[in-house]
Amino acid sequence: MKKFLLYILGIFLLTVLIAVILDGLYTYVFMQSRNRGKIETVFNSTAKKYDVVILGSSRANNHFVSQMFEDKGLKTFNYGMSGGHLFEASLMLKLMIERKYEIKNLILEADLNLANDHQAEGIAALFLPYIHNSEIIRKHYKNESNFYELYYIPFYRYVKFDSKIGFREMFFTAIQRKTNSLENLGYHPLEKHKNGNMKNNIVNLNPLPHNKYYEEIKDICKKNNINFISVMTPMCENVVGMNYFDKVKKAYPEIYNYENVVVENKYFSSCGHMTNNGARLFTARIIKDFFNK
Repeated sequence: MKKFLLYILGIFLLTVLIAVILDGLYTYVFMQSRNRGKIETVFNSTAKKYDVVILGSSRANNHFVSQMFEDKGLKTFNYGMSGGHLFEASLMLKLMIERKYEIKNLILEADLNLANDHQAEGIAALFLPYIHNSEIIRKHYKNESNFYELYYIPFYRYVKFDSKIGFREMFFTAIQRKTNSLENLGYHPLEKHKNGNMKNNIVNLNPLPHNKYYEEIKDICKKNNINFISVMTPMCENVVGMNYFDKVKKAYPEIYNYENVVVENKYFSSCGHMTNNGARLFTARIIKDFFNK
């Protein structure tokens, strides 16, 4: 019995040792990444200067044409993340401030993402390789229900989110294989698709009266003298429940409502995402209203 218990203990200790080694190896690789995705590029960067930084979900990533700002002499990057929530946008801004980014204007897409204040696991997972190397990330995650297992169990986060930060992603990061997420100054243009979903029902969607991460972003901008511009972006003409945007305006009167600036279906790839042509119309209006003064 004693030998059996010692054998089990040995297996356990060996497993822990392997997990610690793999955790260290994966983390080391991700710590070297600077050209694959937006999150690791920011985390591993040093101080930068921007006239305009754009944050939000895919409705920021696909809607703000960075080059159009650049053409006006405004150094710009679109850090919008497809599938992301305000949880990730707030954390991204915190990392930028920690790295001494100088940002004159921050444009935040704030509309549908105001309806929740939880993380988007698939995007939030991309911060996890750095959780032991960043007090900012650790604190941001500390109140999450899965914090303790992610933080204290070696290699667990890489196994749990294998599709995002597992072996495949680690390997491509190690060989410095680039993605398209940093192309076009972070803006991701969409095309018109015949089978695009041109219907959406948001009748039951309601903005939170106090979205924690929206307020964090607003407060960070105030403390760092960043001009904060929060906007609602367009949706197609077939949406049911467009009074959602009125609810947002009532709860957050400082958010500019641009949901009806572009409405024709021909400018949309899907009901919530404009094509490149639609995005250019929208961006032109934003530049005219905020940067041509």
